[in-house]
Amino acid sequence: MEMWQWLLFLIGFGLAVAGGTVTITYLNLVPAGLSWIEFFIFIKSRVECYFLPLGVFLSTLAILFMKD
Repeated sequence: MEMWQWLLFLIGFGLAVAGGTVTITYLNLVPAGLSWIEFFIFIKSRVECYFLPLGVFLSTLAILFMKD
């Protein structure tokens, strides 16, 4: 595997971890009184929650381009 694939994988993994952590943290708003619909609308407005799907996409892309 080439260096750019490792770099893409690690960047994607880091973004996925950061986005997943933030999204799970925001789940604490549900017991505080937010409904699930309000929660998803709130998440949609937060940029850092988009790191999770972006990170999964980049990691998957790096794995798909592996030659070995």
